[in-house]
Amino acid sequence: MPATPMPSLPLTLTVLGTASPHPRPDRPCSGYLVRGGGAEVWVDAGTGSFAELQRHTDPARIDAIWISHLHADHCADLLAAFYGLAYGGLTPVAPVPVYAPQGCAERLAGFFGRPDAGFLSDVFLFQPLCDGHRVQHGDLLLTSRAVVHDVEAYGVRIESGGRVLAYSGDSGPCPELTELARDADLFLCEADIDAHRDGEQVHLTPEDAGITARRAGVRQLVVTHVGPTLTPETATLRAAAAFGGPTGTAREGQALPV
Repeated sequence: MPATPMPSLPLTLTVLGTASPHPRPDRPCSGYLVRGGGAEVWVDAGTGSFAELQRHTDPARIDAIWISHLHADHCADLLAAFYGLAYGGLTPVAPVPVYAPQGCAERLAGFFGRPDAGFLSDVFLFQPLCDGHRVQHGDLLLTSRAVVHDVEAYGVRIESGGRVLAYSGDSGPCPELTELARDADLFLCEADIDAHRDGEQVHLTPEDAGITARRAGVRQLVVTHVGPTLTPETATLRAAAAFGGPTGTAREGQALPV
């Protein structure tokens, strides 16, 4: 039986997971459910986030999946989702579009020992991301922007009903991230590290997150993906001091209006 279409609702962000680099009790890795404009998009599929997704929606009704990069703490639960959608009775009415960096399908197929990823196409329709990639589901418009990391990586800007959500994915400080977040109503931003190692700019400190939010002129900053050298509370306080505006901490189970 086809899933009932989503009514057109205001843009909201539901936090599924925030942990880095591995899941912890009651804290899965990166995953978010974005709803608005009659559509639902699962943004990042970090370890443990598929179970949390099921608390908030029927996975069979997801309109799309968007993956920032191919590190396991952002994409590993595509495997769990495949099992659920293919074999677990959570059958979608059509293959789910998966917007991800090149090679995502082959990486997933490798778990099955299969050199050809074609067998995944009954469940997932993989489409490669690129800088400036734009796609619309319902009234949700997703625009991806390449950011600085140690692998191919993207942030995303999601717009609906005149509201804007920006998400950093994993990124070092870079002008592209500032432009992605420009004038966003809510900027969901990683603050993974306490300090940069010499010459390495692949993650953000809390100060980097706050400075980016200030330069971009965002209305609200929400700190996420805090690594093991920090606590979410400390990272949020430091980011808030650098931003000078409303700053919150992403918590599993939160539903935040944008």
